[in-house]
Amino acid sequence: MNNLLASDSRFSYPLGTLQQIARDILVHAKQGGATACETNVSDGFGQTVTVRQDAVETIEYNRDKGLSVTVYIGQKRGNASTSDFSPQAISDTVAAALSIARYTADDDCAGLADAELLAQDYPQLDLYYPWMLSVEEAIELAKQCEQAAYAADKRITNSEGATISVSESQFIYANSLGFMGGYPLSRHSMSCAVIAEQGDSKQRDYWYSVARDAADLESPEMIGQKAGARSAARLGARKIATCDVPVLFEAPIASGLIGHFASAVSGGNLYRKSSFLLDSIGQQVFAPDIQILELPHIHKGLASGAFDDDGVATIDRKVIENGIVQGYFLGCYSARKLGMRTTGNAGGTHNLIMHNATPMDFKAMLKKMHTGLLVTELLGHGVNAVTGDYSRGASGYWVENGEIAYPVEEITIAGNLKEIFRGILAIGNDVVVRGSKQSGSVLIDRMTVAGD
Repeated sequence: MNNLLASDSRFSYPLGTLQQIARDILVHAKQGGATACETNVSDGFGQTVTVRQDAVETIEYNRDKGLSVTVYIGQKRGNASTSDFSPQAISDTVAAALSIARYTADDDCAGLADAELLAQDYPQLDLYYPWMLSVEEAIELAKQCEQAAYAADKRITNSEGATISVSESQFIYANSLGFMGGYPLSRHSMSCAVIAEQGDSKQRDYWYSVARDAADLESPEMIGQKAGARSAARLGARKIATCDVPVLFEAPIASGLIGHFASAVSGGNLYRKSSFLLDSIGQQVFAPDIQILELPHIHKGLASGAFDDDGVATIDRKVIENGIVQGYFLGCYSARKLGMRTTGNAGGTHNLIMHNATPMDFKAMLKKMHTGLLVTELLGHGVNAVTGDYSRGASGYWVENGEIAYPVEEITIAGNLKEIFRGILAIGNDVVVRGSKQSGSVLIDRMTVAGD
């Protein structure tokens, strides 16, 4: 059974039913006086099993469905939503959206995407892989994962559990310009978090894996082993004196740096002027050898999509080329506010990948840093989007002579994102794919590390 055929047997409603609901919404909106309408109808379910200390702790199962309606009466906009798919509820929801629209002020940026920008023949991206996993099988996988964590080091004394999660959904987006598109999606994960203890020292760490296709997840044994080894390695952590040193962001958290950049050049922050990267197109923002690509059509990609939330076709593009900003992240509304053209990013970014010409392995990056701080965990949210000031609690390892010397904790790393981006010295080849932003470890030339 192929993926698309499997979808109809897995969900509460066939995809064709969602399409019919969308058609009904468009008809109701037109009859009610809307000059334009768009709607999103979705249906999904999830199963999550957590095992802790070799015993089942939680079994959760959920089914969700919902629809949202946005209507336009000229330049007036109204929106309403419901989780009830009955004909009466659909009619009432459209009526509510129309009522809201009649009482709102005109907004000359409101409206559907331009018809010529809408996706036409879009690619199949292999984004749906049903995981036919029974609760009993999930329990067994979680037990294997947790047991591997305990086996990784005899100092592992406690567990926060191992979790297996299955998530599948499908959606239809349609508008009154004649566009209708949608497809099923899946996102499965496996995680483990354990506690290591030695004397008075206790440390916690974790590892997890996420994929569209369960076959692409790391094995439960590998996830457990990494969680256990990482927890044990942090035992004996100490503070360090305040200093200005190179900082190496480990791959799983390095992708967060891309997130800060993407937020700063996203339409909403730009037109509200709440960004430290206003008017940055054509400006040198990153080190000269840094490239960031947006690749929406990666097969099985965790942030792949044939079209955005406006129905606009997505395209591959260079966002950063040789350190220079080539474009922003805009949906139709924010593009109009800025007097620009949408980039197909209504709803967010798609598979942002940061790299340079000569990615290094992790050991080579430690050697290049020589002496400094390897950060493996960040705490808090101390990032000022307007100024770019960056200050986060951190823990990780002190590095001397290109070798990890000892674990450190209770420190803060600080700098300004403009300087951090320009100060990237190297990017690793140790990419860990967990979401929409991908990067290997990232070495920054200098940051302030606040300790004792």
